[in-house]
Amino acid sequence: MVTKRDDGIADPHQDLRNSGLKITLPRLKVLDIFRNSEQRHLAAEDVYRILITEHSEFGLATVYRVLAQFEQTGLLKKSQLGNNKAVYELNDGEEHHGHLVSTSTGEVREFYDLGIEERLKVIVRELGYELTDYDITAYGTPLVDKR
Repeated sequence: MVTKRDDGIADPHQDLRNSGLKITLPRLKVLDIFRNSEQRHLAAEDVYRILITEHSEFGLATVYRVLAQFEQTGLLKKSQLGNNKAVYELNDGEEHHGHLVSTSTGEVREFYDLGIEERLKVIVRELGYELTDYDITAYGTPLVDKR
């Protein structure tokens, strides 16, 4: 999970140290992209395109490797959203949420609904388990305004 210093500012060096990863330029660049992107969910190709616009000389294979390392160490969370495309988001301690994927545009929107989470807990308990995690992805088409 990403951390902040006492002054509230994110510290990518400490995040890498805490995760057990060495501090390298590709790791710092990729972490910086996730911290500063207006888009919360990024695919490997998105990260690669941003690196190209920044004139960074890292290959797509390096991006995939860094993303896999970040997922394994808990810095990023990976989701399969639409068209079997993997996207990543910072593991910043945000409350558990679901994703709504537009089937027409591919846009991903997050939502949180305590009722869904509580209902899942009941269902899982009725089946003899304790809920430890869940992943909800809904797909939809935008409603057309018919005024």
